[in-house]
Amino acid sequence: MRILISNDDGINADGINILRESLEKLEIIKEIYVAAPDRERSAVGHGITMHRPLRVKEIKYPSGKSLGWAVDGTPADCVKLAVEELIPNPPDLVVSGINQGSNLGTDVLYSGTVSAAVEGVVNGFPSVALSLTSFRDHDFTHAADFSARLVAMALKEFLEPGTLINVNIPPGVPRGVRVTRLGYRRYINIFDKRTDPRGRDYYWMAGEPLELDENSPDTDVSACREGYIAITPIKIDLTSYREIEKLKKWDFI
Repeated sequence: MRILISNDDGINADGINILRESLEKLEIIKEIYVAAPDRERSAVGHGITMHRPLRVKEIKYPSGKSLGWAVDGTPADCVKLAVEELIPNPPDLVVSGINQGSNLGTDVLYSGTVSAAVEGVVNGFPSVALSLTSFRDHDFTHAADFSARLVAMALKEFLEPGTLINVNIPPGVPRGVRVTRLGYRRYINIFDKRTDPRGRDYYWMAGEPLELDENSPDTDVSACREGYIAITPIKIDLTSYREIEKLKKWDFI
């Protein structure tokens, strides 16, 4: 089996390297390739680089089982470039992560981590996005162990085309696993207005999540808040099929 790993925290981030080392221990995996941004690219969504060339630096790892490339582009660039040009044969699975910080609910629309997995799906490969739901806890031990088990299962089980698995793992020892839907959240108090030394205003984006369905027990947000690993299947088909017949009845002419 052949794995392609990417992320949005950068190729030198702890999460991606701990994930790679965990996957190197799996006998089912014979080749591991890493294509990740050369620096942090968090929250860039599914942006791609069109108006300048992409620079690539090859990275060799001590185990000899993995080969990597640092790309001065977005997570989507990395996966696209890897499957089109860098790796010799198509991957059996694209894995993005392990991200530092959650990718819950509507965060998936902004997430570079999830976008790397989406790019894998766009190119026809089953994909998994992995996140540790803490910015303060840098212990990836439990997240890496679970991720390795999940990857082994994903290589054996059939994933429906056009679908990726989004996984959020709470810090510490998880209470268990829940298969969930995406929660609905938006951010409030997003911009902090400040003034620079020359008297000009500028805005620093931050914000706090507002859970709009926080009492729903079946969401990824609820699962992680209660200490469970949240696994959410996501389809890249954004069509609202319920609205198609309604729109057909509109008088557009």
